[in-house]
Amino acid sequence: MRRLLQWAFGRIPIGWLQLTHKRGRFMAALAGVAFANVLVFVQLGIMNSMATATLRPYEFFQADIMISSADANALSEGANVARQWMLQALADPDVAAGTGLFVGNTPWDREDRDISFTTFGIDPGQAGFLSPAISDDVALLQVQDVAILDRMARGLSREDAAAIRPQTPLSFETQGRTLTALDTFAGGGGFGGDGYMLVSDQTFLSLFPARSSAAPDHILLKLRAGTEVDTVVARLHSLISDETLRIRTYAEAAQEDLRYQQTRRPTGVIFGFGVLIGVLVGLVIVYQVLSADVADHMREYATFKAMGYGPSLFMSIVVEEALVLGVLGFVPGLAVGIGILTLMGKVTTLPLAMTPVMAGIVFLGTVFFSILSGVIATRRLAAADPADLF
Repeated sequence: MRRLLQWAFGRIPIGWLQLTHKRGRFMAALAGVAFANVLVFVQLGIMNSMATATLRPYEFFQADIMISSADANALSEGANVARQWMLQALADPDVAAGTGLFVGNTPWDREDRDISFTTFGIDPGQAGFLSPAISDDVALLQVQDVAILDRMARGLSREDAAAIRPQTPLSFETQGRTLTALDTFAGGGGFGGDGYMLVSDQTFLSLFPARSSAAPDHILLKLRAGTEVDTVVARLHSLISDETLRIRTYAEAAQEDLRYQQTRRPTGVIFGFGVLIGVLVGLVIVYQVLSADVADHMREYATFKAMGYGPSLFMSIVVEEALVLGVLGFVPGLAVGIGILTLMGKVTTLPLAMTPVMAGIVFLGTVFFSILSGVIATRRLAAADPADLF
């Protein structure tokens, strides 16, 4: 490290020598920077997992346009939509097909642990609206009270999930009925439930007798090949008589759901503040270390200033120290962050993982805020008279 700094700054690494002169303080400073990094990593990891978990159910379906109620900020929220609006949308020559999507939460009371499934009711005759990984099994749902379970759901052991096949079904009680799981698909636990379940629309209505087949939660539309989606969306706004409906492209609906979760739901706001707090903690720690170091070596800085050295030297020394703290503090923070996110991912089945983008952002942020702390810490030196510093 000493030789690298000497090559980078073209002089003796004064900042490195000052930091390592008191090794106890130096190690404590590195631990503080690492702790701030861990805070940011964990909060960013949770925020990323929220984004992945929010967008994941949209990957189960294939559609070009989604029609929802005015208060449907998320896939599992909002009032029902009358099926008659789908019939009006089908009058557009570029709309090839439409289907209703029912959404509800279904509990599975088990002896060891209860599981909550976000349940989707779909028309098994509309396989084109399902992702290729699911569409091959949709024919199984034509039988009443048959389900396809999320094999990655929290509380469902991997052994039990792997054993679910048409030849070895799994039956369980929920909502006063007996469902039979004949196959599985890859989903994963989210913030609103432990996993997902797919059933036919008729099975869904038997689980939720208060619901009506004429009022799904959302309407999905597929367009003819080569059609401009935004153009059809604009036409549907004038074609459908209910002006309160949210008519959006399927991709826009997913992104609006994500923004809602991150900026308007309490969990998203809390995690965002957690990232900010981690940054502030790191900023304060580095500033305190550098400020104390400047105070300890005030006579040396005064000597340099009396010899004619300008503020650029002082700035380079403190920036050197900031870089050392930022870089060396980042390494253990990264290691601990990876370990914590990996452990949390296994326990919660949330998609928690360290990504190269996340690591790069935190590294650059750590270096930037360390340098910012160093700049703030040198303010006293810039305008002071050498005689005042002794």
